[in-house]
Amino acid sequence: MSNAAEPRRNRTVARVLGGAAAAGALAWFALAGGLPAGAGAGTGSEAAVPVADEAPGYAVEDFNYPGADKILAEKNIVLKRGDGHITYVDCASGTGFLEVMARRNDKVCFKVVGDSGWLTMEIPAVYIIKGNDYATEVDLTVDSEKKTYEIGKNTWTPVGESADEQGREHLLVEIRTSK
Repeated sequence: MSNAAEPRRNRTVARVLGGAAAAGALAWFALAGGLPAGAGAGTGSEAAVPVADEAPGYAVEDFNYPGADKILAEKNIVLKRGDGHITYVDCASGTGFLEVMARRNDKVCFKVVGDSGWLTMEIPAVYIIKGNDYATEVDLTVDSEKKTYEIGKNTWTPVGESADEQGREHLLVEIRTSK
């Protein structure tokens, strides 16, 4: 490279570095709120707004059952909370479901997936439950008592009023499963 080209190259590098420094300073002031409203590009009337104010909030799992209102309206079953491994299904849609029989409802079925699951609900007047391939426990309440039943795999197990000496109506409140 010749000595005559060196001053021209130095001026070019100085311009590039000076422009980059000015752009960096402008960006720093804008992010720090150092520019007055309207000092940036645009019509001159925009106010600086922090980007974080426009970001979506955090997603927090509350374990509430999705679509519970619709199921309550259509089937009169209160589904409260669960881990997503036990879900309400149409009994005609397949086999291998947990099947719950109650005097006030048609047969109610639940699909179970994963290694374990839980679901809280309110199904009144439950009297028998058919298990599936999972080890299953259910909690029912009557008056102020809570009763827990182990449901036999792939067989019907009497629960609630059919297993109660006084024949009282029981409310199914929770299902727990594990492989």
